[in-house]
Amino acid sequence: MNFIVKTGKAITLLAWFLMAYNLIMPFDGDIAVILNILFAVTIFMHCFQVIIFHTLFKSLLTLSKSDYFSVFTFGIFSLLKYRSQVIQKLAKSS
Repeated sequence: MNFIVKTGKAITLLAWFLMAYNLIMPFDGDIAVILNILFAVTIFMHCFQVIIFHTLFKSLLTLSKSDYFSVFTFGIFSLLKYRSQVIQKLAKSS
């Protein structure tokens, strides 16, 4: 599972880089438009995941700004990490 999460984070970071690069130096043709739309959808979805993260985990973990930034940047792959932290914390307490 750890390999999948790290690989997913690397691919997500590459996707962010490509979409941001497209804003600075647009690619030719329709791919630029597709990447701009994908960038907007990605920002929206990752903001939604930050809201979910805050709602579910604020009472279970001490959260910092870097935790929120990690969830915004890596999405579900960071949520999986925090989920396992909560499961371990609950297992120790019971």
